[in-house]
Amino acid sequence: MRFFADTHFAYTVVALSVVTLVAVNAERVVAEESRWESAIQAFEEQDAKQAPPKNGIVFVGSSSIRKWDLAKSFPDLEPINRGFGGSEVSDSVEFAERIILKYDPRIVVVYAGDNDIAHDKTPQQVCNDFKQLVGMIHAKLPKTKIVYIAVKPSIKRWALVQQVREANRLITEVAVKNERLEFVDIDKPMIGSDGMPRNELFVKDGLHLSAEGYALWTALVKPHLVRD
Repeated sequence: MRFFADTHFAYTVVALSVVTLVAVNAERVVAEESRWESAIQAFEEQDAKQAPPKNGIVFVGSSSIRKWDLAKSFPDLEPINRGFGGSEVSDSVEFAERIILKYDPRIVVVYAGDNDIAHDKTPQQVCNDFKQLVGMIHAKLPKTKIVYIAVKPSIKRWALVQQVREANRLITEVAVKNERLEFVDIDKPMIGSDGMPRNELFVKDGLHLSAEGYALWTALVKPHLVRD
């Protein structure tokens, strides 16, 4: 009887541990989804008040997109800003239907990747997520041009620059094989004569762009937004 009781107790402990682990993981998933859900719902509320034009240009990605004053940079193009800070490429995949496809855009501009690498995703994973995003967009909108802005070299994350450049290399290889993909190389223009990121292109945190940084990106991206 003692053996049975001990065994039963052990099984109970294991079962409770499994249940607890599942519950904790579920809470983490819900918390992560809730973090993005509020941002996505805010976009949907904006759309309900004033629907963006169809056949336009959607910018999607992380905080470098969210903080970009697109109306000022591209006043004649009516760009739609659907950036949500801290996001990764996979997050744009998850919400593609709600923040990209619903607008039937002729051009989608994507910037994401540095958060991914900072969160220990490999360059190959970043590339694979991008390919999944491309597949989702072109499955519904085969004529839509997708413009990918290279993962930027930053002061704060300079230790990750080799992974950043490998991700850019892999995505470049994908882009050259698809006439509906275009790659914007912002790496070289953001590097100074000393081989380091140019200080004037960043705000104090060494990660996000300054007004000069956005002016540079605008000049580099604008030629890709011309109608075919």
